[in-house]
Amino acid sequence: MDEQEKNRRHKEKMVKRKAFQDKLVREADKTKPLLMVYTGTGKGKSTAAFGTVLRSLGHGYKVGIVQFIKGGWSTGEQKALERFDDLVTYIVAGEGFTWETQDRARDMQAARAAWDKALALLADDSYHLVVLDELNIVLRYDYLPVEEIVAVLKKRTQHVIVTGRNAPPALADAADLVTEMTLVKHPFREQGIKAQKGIEY
Repeated sequence: MDEQEKNRRHKEKMVKRKAFQDKLVREADKTKPLLMVYTGTGKGKSTAAFGTVLRSLGHGYKVGIVQFIKGGWSTGEQKALERFDDLVTYIVAGEGFTWETQDRARDMQAARAAWDKALALLADDSYHLVVLDELNIVLRYDYLPVEEIVAVLKKRTQHVIVTGRNAPPALADAADLVTEMTLVKHPFREQGIKAQKGIEY
């Protein structure tokens, strides 16, 4: 097949694709507050959430963030978002990774305190987006009841993103969007490369 034929076939394919996409866009005429879940063993769940935070801020929307579990490190995203103090409420409510604290009762208490802060954000209609970072980890270890969380999130008025591995089925079922990040390679596991500023935190 020569280049001219390849170009002809490509254009023919793209004309059909455009007609199909245009039809989908015409028919997608609804809007609603979305519940989005980023889960899986791969890196990038919180990163995806913060990308959406940036997108919301670009439109001047108010954003609330509650970080469960995490808390031991000063992160680049936290420092960057301090510049948007008129639009961002950033709450670091964890005490560090569960293997560091090694205290289930304390972790459960911290999770409940974090959820109470999340409830305050979810009760405030001025927030366009609320990120519940690493909430899935809290649910995996039964620090908070899944049923309680899902019941609240079903009644929300804002867009909500939940991150963390092992999203429970009840949360995934309630979500409008579920993306599973798959681990293919990781520099820490394969090469012993430690977490680096501006990349992991």
